Amino acid sequence: MAIQSRHRLNEPVGARDHTRGPRSAAISLVEYGDFECPYCRAAEPIVAGLMEALGDRLSVTFRHFPMLEVHPHSQHAAEVAEAAAAQGKFWEMRDMLFANQNALDDVSLVKYAADLGLDVDRVRRELASHERAGRVAEDRRSGLASAVGGTPTFYIDGARYDGSVALRQMLAEIRELHPELEVADSGVTNLRIPRVTWPRRPVA
Repeated sequence: MAIQSRHRLNEPVGARDHTRGPRSAAISLVEYGDFECPYCRAAEPIVAGLMEALGDRLSVTFRHFPMLEVHPHSQHAAEVAEAAAAQGKFWEMRDMLFANQNALDDVSLVKYAADLGLDVDRVRRELASHERAGRVAEDRRSGLASAVGGTPTFYIDGARYDGSVALRQMLAEIRELHPELEVADSGVTNLRIPRVTWPRRPVA
């Protein structure tokens, strides 16, 4: 039985989004994430496993949902990802931030920009002026309007997925939603993160 809730994306995936895979893919996966959230980092190999299993039948979109109440570096990390996006390297920075999750202070963020060959002075100015904060806030507002209450939150084909964040279970969900695609899970390891407990109300 499909494990999708009645909550749907308030903002459909569009040209403004950061998306891996064909936008015309049969299956859409959207993640609201926080670069300082250990659960989001733990979900990385699960998303990678979905991409490996489904190939060009899957598109993966990442949206920002910094949880400032518990992750003080999450806002600036999201902003530096957007600064990198302005220079054509969003996904490279995203991967860098998750790989270095324990070092997300501003000095480290600028170092990662240098490591990726970005215009460091521009990144430094944009961080200092919060030039990219508005773009991050847009994602967060759309998340709140879509009933995001914590990170990571996933949406499959626009509906919030409320099952275990585990590779085998997510593939099973996709198989049920798309029986015509003959999604197999033979040989798939059961990568998982601890079940996320949703708060009674979305984070303000």
